[in-house]
Amino acid sequence: MIKNDVKLGQNVQVFQPDLVNLYGCSIGDETKVGAFVEIRRDVRIGRRCKIQAFVFIPEGVTLEDGVFVGPHACFTNDPVPQAVNADGSLKDASDWKVVPTLVKEGAAIGANATILCGLTVGRFALVGAGAVVTRDVPDYAIVAGNPAKVIGDTRKAKAKA
Repeated sequence: MIKNDVKLGQNVQVFQPDLVNLYGCSIGDETKVGAFVEIRRDVRIGRRCKIQAFVFIPEGVTLEDGVFVGPHACFTNDPVPQAVNADGSLKDASDWKVVPTLVKEGAAIGANATILCGLTVGRFALVGAGAVVTRDVPDYAIVAGNPAKVIGDTRKAKAKA
């Protein structure tokens, strides 16, 4: 479902509009969004991004232009998630504060990666499939593992045939 409060740029492609949850977000020109994606309120997606199937992007996340997000990638926005307060009462929106995350221009997030909140993924960085990002990723870095560690530089990486 694409709610009325979503701001879609020109030529945005949502491949299966009945199989997404988009509300209160803005999505830039020529971005592509796959099926079973959820993008929440106040998220900003830049131009020419590609968001693959089953991605979750909560409040507080910004993707700059040209970002790729692989299938099943997940972002967080709360460093200490809990369902109840110390007294056992159910937590509500007033019990937590969104912690923002920024993914800079041209970065790529691999399938099944988890990006913890409050971090920056640098320009043209590459987060490997299944990585758990627990700290900032420098520009052009290739990171992998749990926790993700720098293993290379995208300017020096060569595609394998």
